[in-house]
Amino acid sequence: MPIDAAKAIAAEPRSADITWDHKDIQLYHLGIGAGIPATDPDELRYTLESRLHVLPSFATVAGAGMGVVGGLSAPGIDVDLAAVLHGGQTITLHRPIPLKGRATSTSRVAAVYDKGKAAILVLRSEAADEDGPLWTSDAQIFVRGEGGFGGERGPSGRVEQPGREPDTIVERAVREDQALLYRLSGDWNPLHADPEFAKLAGFDRPILHGLCTYGMTLKAVVDTLLDGNVTRVRSYSTRFAGVVFPGETLRIRMWTGDGRIQVSVTAVERDDAPVLADTIVEHS
Repeated sequence: MPIDAAKAIAAEPRSADITWDHKDIQLYHLGIGAGIPATDPDELRYTLESRLHVLPSFATVAGAGMGVVGGLSAPGIDVDLAAVLHGGQTITLHRPIPLKGRATSTSRVAAVYDKGKAAILVLRSEAADEDGPLWTSDAQIFVRGEGGFGGERGPSGRVEQPGREPDTIVERAVREDQALLYRLSGDWNPLHADPEFAKLAGFDRPILHGLCTYGMTLKAVVDTLLDGNVTRVRSYSTRFAGVVFPGETLRIRMWTGDGRIQVSVTAVERDDAPVLADTIVEHS
């Protein structure tokens, strides 16, 4: 069996030292579309070191981490990378991310779920520095063809969309070079840059990183509904429901509630094709 769930979950966590500074943060922010207009005071808090704030989704690239591919090399897991999809992402913030940091990132397989025709791996990374925990990141990895081993199905994670019009709708353009810039933060998968590789994967051109869309969406929520205050974000979760191509436009629908914002993201040019679903930002 390519996935030995018991062995994967019982394996010793793996740790790595990670570091970052303002240059890494600024590059990440530029990669998710910050800085337009370049002199806008609201954008300078993402791009100018003297005014810099850290968007919580930076945790997905801080120090380049061990990443999803690293997690798939854990004991008990032997899968074909061509069968792997990033199905969802959750970040829980324990305190604001500092502008310069040195931390230990500890990663493990937190759960393995049996969805019948596929398996879901939950790869958990926890970052802490000398002052204590910083964040917990859960990547939900969908592995086609690896289900049916008799394990737990796990939670559905589906969130019912409100039966009313969104409180806010914004649109965000994805630049033609967005994926090329975003990959400089550490995700070098050629799927996002090489047209020939993209064709082998079944796409007519390179696609945008799901985590880039994830960051763009959180920035839109913070800027629109949280007064630009990144420290108000407590957690952020989503399910990746579809792809985005550079040059497209994201339509971001938001519903406000008691301490949380529900979000839906679609691709405007493809008749509002789903992109992010079951998306929740919990905030103070």
